Amino acid sequence: MKRYENALGFLALAALWGASYPAIRAAKAGVEPLLMAALRFDAIGVVVLGYALARSQQVRPTGADAATILIGGVGMIAVHNGLLFVGQTMVSGAVGAVVLATVPIWSVAFAVVALDTARPTPTRVLGILLGLVGTGVLVVPGPTDIQPPDPLGVALMTASAVAFALAAVALRRETPALGVAARQGWMMLVGGTVLHAASLARGEPQTVALTPDVLIAFGFLVFAAGVVGYLLYYTLLDRLGPVEVNLFGYVAPVFAAITGWLFLDERLAATTVVGFLVIAVGFALVKRDAIRDALIDEAAPATGD
Repeated sequence: MKRYENALGFLALAALWGASYPAIRAAKAGVEPLLMAALRFDAIGVVVLGYALARSQQVRPTGADAATILIGGVGMIAVHNGLLFVGQTMVSGAVGAVVLATVPIWSVAFAVVALDTARPTPTRVLGILLGLVGTGVLVVPGPTDIQPPDPLGVALMTASAVAFALAAVALRRETPALGVAARQGWMMLVGGTVLHAASLARGEPQTVALTPDVLIAFGFLVFAAGVVGYLLYYTLLDRLGPVEVNLFGYVAPVFAAITGWLFLDERLAATTVVGFLVIAVGFALVKRDAIRDALIDEAAPATGD
């Protein structure tokens, strides 16, 4: 029964986070991108910390948690999402989701340098290069494209993926004491504070136009893609491990394309599909050993009583 629950959870995560890319574009009509990101993580941080308190979990950070909260809050939340929210206003939801699918590829590249856990074999190097090529394909106009993706938007989204991967690798060096919910809550509040400062420094108007579309999109980003999505991600991470759960990034573009088409009348360009396929091949190459081991473990017969 748990296998079906995991499969449904996997699809739900891909749908929630895939649909978040068009939702960011929908919400931009009423609020500037960095302010939107800041308000989103203010709200998620409060809700997640409240969840930890309701579960009687420790929420007071210790010295052992300081580095984790700062790395996660500044790198994963502020820098990653700041670049993502600004970049996503320039490209379609499908393109944004495809670019973010390169996160596992960048993670391996940084792990080779920083953690010495992934040897730079020719296959992995080729996979990393294919990830770069696939991202580059996205900005090449297709024969039927009316308007190709904005190169600056793709560049910002790529920098967002790089920031997330770099922070994720840095976090693997840390040994925090807090549980997942409390740790994530503090990261989001720290990240939200940095995003507010960035919004002011960028000169964004500190106003929000509360139209029905903006409220629906922002509510989805906070409660569905935010609270439910993050808690679901870490639940699946514990059950499935990083190899299987990170595959959601290769299903999310499908939901991003469908959502953008249904609600924003976005078209799926041929170059987006080609770029996605190239990135998927790159991921398969850099994660070949881990995928093979996961498949062997899945196929192995159960032992014992």
